[in-house]
Amino acid sequence: MRDITIARNYAETLAALAGHNDALEQWGERIDITAAALSTPSIEAVLMSPRVPRDRKIALVTEALRDYPRPFSLFVAAVIRRGRTMLLGMIADEYHALVDVTMNRVRAGVTVARDIDALARQVIVERLSKSIGKNVIAGFTTDPALLGGVVVRIGDRIYDGSVR
Repeated sequence: MRDITIARNYAETLAALAGHNDALEQWGERIDITAAALSTPSIEAVLMSPRVPRDRKIALVTEALRDYPRPFSLFVAAVIRRGRTMLLGMIADEYHALVDVTMNRVRAGVTVARDIDALARQVIVERLSKSIGKNVIAGFTTDPALLGGVVVRIGDRIYDGSVR
């Protein structure tokens, strides 16, 4: 199986667990934090080392996640047990995609010529939401090569209303 397919399967399981606990948003934050923490070089070295028994790896991670809900920590333990630790970042991305579909929202990259204030950002997001028919979560960047206007990227579509 390809890694993306495996990650999607794990993300679906995590979404189902989060749904049962009415915590889709919170678990999204938790999987992001967990994936970032477990990919730091020192922790990754321990988790990937053949010298550290798998049960010890699981015990270490479970102890680190003791403040998280038990189903979440058991999920992460299952990922480690099956040797899929390196897929946690991809699982997090797939999880967010599933939650976005569930919550009728879309993520957009918005590129502008110069920094804009919060009100302008809000107006752009509102107009995008209205035209697309979904809630838009926008990430803003600036590109000095633009003279004016906006470039919006949603998935694989680009809406270019810029002047170069």
